[in-house]
Amino acid sequence: MLVDLGFVTAQQVAALRAEAQSSGVGVVDLMLANKIIRSADVTQAKAAHFGAEVVNLSEMRIEDDVIASIPRHIAKKYRVVPVFKHDNNLTVALADPSDLDTLDSLTHLLRADIDLRVASEDDIEAALNKYYGADKKGSEDSRFKDVIQELTEEHVEATRGGADDGGVVEADAPLIKLVNQIIVDAFKMRASDIHLEPLSKSFRLRYRIDGVLHEMKSPPKRLQASIIARLKIQSNMSIAEHRIPQDGRIQSAVAGKTIDLRVSCLPTNHGESIVMRILDKEGLRLGLAELGFFTDDQQTFEKLIGLPDGILLVTGPTGSGKTTTLYSCLHFINRPDRKIITVEDPVEYLLSGINQVQVSEAVGLTFSAALRSILRQAPNVIMIGEIRDMETASIAINASLTGHLVFSTLHTNDAPSAVTRLIDIGVKPFLVASSTRALMAQRLVRKVCRKCGVPHLPSEAELRSLNLDAGNIQNASFLHGKGCTDCSQTGFRGRMGIFEIFVIDDEARKLIYEKVPSSVLRARAREMGMRTLREDGIRKVLAGLTTAEEVIRATVGDVD
Repeated sequence: MLVDLGFVTAQQVAALRAEAQSSGVGVVDLMLANKIIRSADVTQAKAAHFGAEVVNLSEMRIEDDVIASIPRHIAKKYRVVPVFKHDNNLTVALADPSDLDTLDSLTHLLRADIDLRVASEDDIEAALNKYYGADKKGSEDSRFKDVIQELTEEHVEATRGGADDGGVVEADAPLIKLVNQIIVDAFKMRASDIHLEPLSKSFRLRYRIDGVLHEMKSPPKRLQASIIARLKIQSNMSIAEHRIPQDGRIQSAVAGKTIDLRVSCLPTNHGESIVMRILDKEGLRLGLAELGFFTDDQQTFEKLIGLPDGILLVTGPTGSGKTTTLYSCLHFINRPDRKIITVEDPVEYLLSGINQVQVSEAVGLTFSAALRSILRQAPNVIMIGEIRDMETASIAINASLTGHLVFSTLHTNDAPSAVTRLIDIGVKPFLVASSTRALMAQRLVRKVCRKCGVPHLPSEAELRSLNLDAGNIQNASFLHGKGCTDCSQTGFRGRMGIFEIFVIDDEARKLIYEKVPSSVLRARAREMGMRTLREDGIRKVLAGLTTAEEVIRATVGDVD
């Protein structure tokens, strides 16, 4: 587009492209640095590409009622300036017209039809400072200031005195907006969990993003009771009960998507702690490649999940992505000619075309009771959330021996240890040997941000930990994220799996039948060509998908 508009020639672009690739920066960034083009040219090219109009905010006088249509905290957060307003139609200026997430969020938050104009980043910054005031350093985030300003003195006093009955919370529109904003922000930042933790002098808010907790600006301590009561109302918990743990669910519309939140409330010393797990159904439609499988492992795994019977076990600690992997397997094999039933505690995601059973200990519907019943439903494929005891394991193995394909999870550190675990539970070795088709261990590592990833050589200690030397890193593409707005300055965006797949062959079955230690079984698996978690991680480090530090952290116990 820059070439078409005459700001630069095709020859200049071609000459700079090789230099940009070698230095790990964008071609446009390099042209800006060399002053071949101006930032105003880039703004005009972006606008032309998206068919939008460019506005010069410095030459405009924006009316107060137009500025009032977007609250300060939203304008500052999304870097957006309102320009015109007519009925329910709002025209806004922003620097990046390709940012569809921001446009979706604004439509949802402002409940208005949004028209787009493009302005330069400097213009946007100047306009935000002019109309909304420069950022002030203080103890509270601007969004909390806005809420506190909207709360009347009577509401604040009522909140301090006893919001536990929930009456004030329901009437308190600003507080509802605050709670909704916490959820919207978490979703926009790709958080998997929201943690609201009462401490002695503060009410801490943290988001778990790509498996790592990040502390956010905390709400004022005096709003603690009201926020907790509001969330308990939304998730259908008893607001009169403060002594026992409670669980619930919230369904919320964010940026045009419906997301489910699984809510857990736990009494602590300084009040009730709330953790909300964000269940985004989009993650379930991941193909096996998106999970992190390289082509060879993907082909092996597709063969395994296409088998007519047997057990496929996925192992790993809590939070290692086992459930997502199993759901992706079910999505892959979910066809009209197959009947699939799952038994879960709890049913986290609702999948179309699949019969899902929710375990309920209170009414006697345990894993084993549910499994006995579903075998009479003549399924082709069964997924069991977790094998926890002898009874569940026994029914699962019998199901696999009678022509069913069974998926399940176990909490063990590596793939071969799953055999030892099943035998320890009480399953006979010959049953384990004859029913198990494959065992897979997995961990999650953060992916290097594609926007700010630059070439980077790991330290000598990291290379030593990964058994790498100058001889086997000649063709490596080590990358490291510098940190950008796209990845919230972390250098990582998204996560992927590293896998250890142990396909059971006749020799392995013989060893299982003989009850050999897991170390012997592991040695046999390595002879068959099984890659360990660390070895699979090394492949992904060499391909520039993740960093050495991430793989070392995730596989600290996986050293032969």
